[in-house]
This record gives sequence, structure tokens and C-alpha cells, in this order.
Amino acid sequence: MNYKVNEVPERVIKTRDEWAESDAKRDAGLTEPEDIKAIRDLSYGPYDKWNLLDVYRPIAAEGKLPVIMNIHGGGYFYGDKELYRFYCMRMAQGGFAVVNFNYRLAPEFNFPSPLEDASRVLKWIDDNADEYGLDKENVFIIGDSAGAQLASQYAAIHTNPEYAALFPFNTDNGCKVRAVGLACGVYRIEYRIKHEKDGYVFSDYLGGKTDMHDPILDMQKYVTSNYPPAYIFSSHCDFLLEECGPFKEFLEGKGVEAESHIYGTPEAKEIAHVFHCNLRLEEGEKANLAQIDFFKRHIVI
Repeated sequence: MNYKVNEVPERVIKTRDEWAESDAKRDAGLTEPEDIKAIRDLSYGPYDKWNLLDVYRPIAAEGKLPVIMNIHGGGYFYGDKELYRFYCMRMAQGGFAVVNFNYRLAPEFNFPSPLEDASRVLKWIDDNADEYGLDKENVFIIGDSAGAQLASQYAAIHTNPEYAALFPFNTDNGCKVRAVGLACGVYRIEYRIKHEKDGYVFSDYLGGKTDMHDPILDMQKYVTSNYPPAYIFSSHCDFLLEECGPFKEFLEGKGVEAESHIYGTPEAKEIAHVFHCNLRLEEGEKANLAQIDFFKRHIVI
């Protein structure tokens, strides 16, 4: 499928620069752990810098490891694998091979580009499982903020052939997604568009396609009992807190195993949106360890 490469408005460039400065301050002084091996800048698709991934593995581990695939956040228009390397290496220390990848961002590319890229990554895992020691029978998808929305939607695509058939790209792969970890995410796009909660974020991502009656956008309509178990978390000071509990209840209503956890306190303003990516925060460490424990309970031997 061919995608138009759009111009980038000055407002997007400015916001990207501001967020990058903030994230650099958060991660200043962090170093990559010595017990993790990183294989960097592997190509998984045809879109050059947009289609690169890294694999992180514990150096001491042998053989195939269960896989965590990370879909980064950033409002669909910001972020890359470099920004998430410290967080993903921390998750790898839990005994996983972590696949951390770039995907095509808005507004240069529109929906469903990131979902197609996620599908390409799963196919890459299937094709390269032997070379990089990846257990494709035990794949876990994590995402935060917009990445959590993408992860939650791809889980529906992965587990419902009827929904997958609506997308203009190949969703076939040999991987088995056993569970998802969803942090500080959006799970009701239609609600946020209707109430104009996110400014230009969704209009840029969807390229003007905001008719929520279009079945391809209505992910929840296609969630079945085959949807993978979900660990959903947020914080008291997350501006997307209101999304967490309802999605957990929705999944349970579909017969899907789901856990939700709210971290921090209303007074702990530093425990805010995507707090778990700040490796200096104790609450972030709690959340990440809880995700790891949840995934380990769903590994199939």
C-alpha cells in the first residue's frame, strides 16, 4: 500500500522539540545496563528510518526467550526507539527479549500506518526467531499513551480475522500474542474526538477520517473473548486516568481477563502520564515489575 508523505506543520515541529527537551532532562545521566545486549538498527520494512528496530536480550540468557514488543507513545506524532531504550532494556532484565521499534509518525503518515508497521514487526519476529532467539509462541505487546491505543487496537486485529480483513495490509504472521500491557492509554477514540479533548492529535493521525461510524475505527466492536489478557494501568495524576477503569470493565464484559491498577496518589504530581518510563521513580519500577509478573503468568511452555 502506498502512503502519501504529508508536510509537517510548524506547531508539530515545535511540540516535538519541546517534548524531546523534556525527555532528555528526564533521562539525563542514565546509562545502558551492562547485563543487556543490544542489537541495533535492524530493518523490518521498506520505510528506511521509520522501519528500524532494536532487540535487547539479557547477556546471560541462552536459547529462545519470550518476546516483548514495545509500541512507543507520543501522540502518534512524536517518539522513536531511542527514546524508549532505557525503559525497554529494563523490561529485558526481567528475562525477555524486547523488540523496540520505530514506526511511521503523523502527520507525515496517517492511519493505519503505525498498525501496518506493528504487523510488519510481528512478521519480522516470526521470520527471525531462530537468529535472534525469539520465542514467537510467547509474544507480549506493550504500549503507553498513543502506543497503548495502538497496542490495544492491534490486539483486536490479531485475534479477530473479521476485523483484520478490514485493513489494507497483510496481518498474517506466525506469532502468538499471549497478553498486552497498556499504560496511560486512550481506548475510546470516538469519545475523545466527540469531546474535543486532544486538539489536532487525532485529526493529524486520522488524516481527517473522523467518522466513528466507520467500522475500521471502531476497535471495541471487534473485541471478542479471544482478545489477549490485559494489564492496564495509569496514575492518579495521569490526564488519561478516566480511560483506564472503563476499558478494564469493557474487556471483562467480553470475557477477557483484565487487571487495572492506579499508581501514586492525587498529591504525587510527579507520578503522572507515562510515569513508568522514568526509571528513577519508585512507582514506575512497581508498575514495570507488575507488568513483567503478569506476562510471566501467561507464558505457555
